[in-house]
Amino acid sequence: MRIPAPLSSARSVLRHDAAGAGSDRPHWAARAEDVKNRVVGSTLRRLRWDLRLQPFHGYGSETQARVLAKVLYASPRTSADFHDQPVHDMRTVAVRGWRNFTSQVAPHRTVHIRLGGEEFTVRADRSGIVDATLEVSLSPGVHQAVLWTVPGNEVTADVTIVPPEARVGMVSDIDDTVMVTWLPRPLLAFWNAFVVHQSSRQVVPGMPMLYQRLAREHPHMPVFYLSTGAWNVFPVLKRFLYRNGYPDGPLLLTDWGPTHTGFFRSGPEHKTRSLERLAAAYPDVRWILVGDDGQHDPSLYAAFAERHPELVESILIRQLTEPEQLLAHGTLRPLVGSSPGGRGPLALAAPNGHGLLAALQRHERMPR
Repeated sequence: MRIPAPLSSARSVLRHDAAGAGSDRPHWAARAEDVKNRVVGSTLRRLRWDLRLQPFHGYGSETQARVLAKVLYASPRTSADFHDQPVHDMRTVAVRGWRNFTSQVAPHRTVHIRLGGEEFTVRADRSGIVDATLEVSLSPGVHQAVLWTVPGNEVTADVTIVPPEARVGMVSDIDDTVMVTWLPRPLLAFWNAFVVHQSSRQVVPGMPMLYQRLAREHPHMPVFYLSTGAWNVFPVLKRFLYRNGYPDGPLLLTDWGPTHTGFFRSGPEHKTRSLERLAAAYPDVRWILVGDDGQHDPSLYAAFAERHPELVESILIRQLTEPEQLLAHGTLRPLVGSSPGGRGPLALAAPNGHGLLAALQRHERMPR
């Protein structure tokens, strides 16, 4: 069994709660959360609760793969494959989003991974997240990594290996880009994350069709969904994308809660780091960056394009409607223009997927 390089190496993820630490002493909120996890975890172990793994969708190249999962406690009545159900199996969908936030994480647990005929041993971080980059030889396509903590609780995690001939990729925001959430307002964010039934979430008109057209135009195009949403809602988001006809692909989410430096992780920093990591992993890919003007997407994408103009194919911004702008910000904001700063890669804006497709066709980036 191989042990991958230490998590502090360049081959592993530099998580914000470790990389951003300015001293050896974490923020008091992080210390309080660690105490809570130890106390609750000890109680659950006395009650004979078991460890379960929630797998996420990873990605990689022909020489290395990023495997993602979360280690949780579960009651003895919970089947070992509870988190290992097909995305189309609607019987496994949580009725309310809040149920995804009631589980207890198991920090710093040892996890075994089998992928590409090799076995690796890694450790979860203080949030129970397994985030490991493994050096392994794999052919292009979707592979299944097998993960377990002890024999009998194995689960499988999809790992998409991008073909070397891919020259165009897509990175898409989720909230208010592929589905309507009005996330920036705290009350509405709470309502959408914790209360609203999955079937009540609204799709942004024309966006699934736009993504499918882009996928047909670029057959080898990998699709990544980049969001500041928490890993807790991964199953709900994955099924929403499946039900509404979006191309399949890894979700790059983050954690809610304290870090070594403060109460919450920085959403813009998470997106910036994720974009830079994709750029480093696929240096020959030019990216279509899709987002909305309700948060930081226009400025983040423009900054990325300024740093890497050769790596940006186009920037597509979904413009929020006036009611959405009011709900998101409490006031009307000027909508993004046709290009960030008036220069750089092609940047287009429209209220929905139909308008963005028409704009791409006007600029001859998409056949009519």
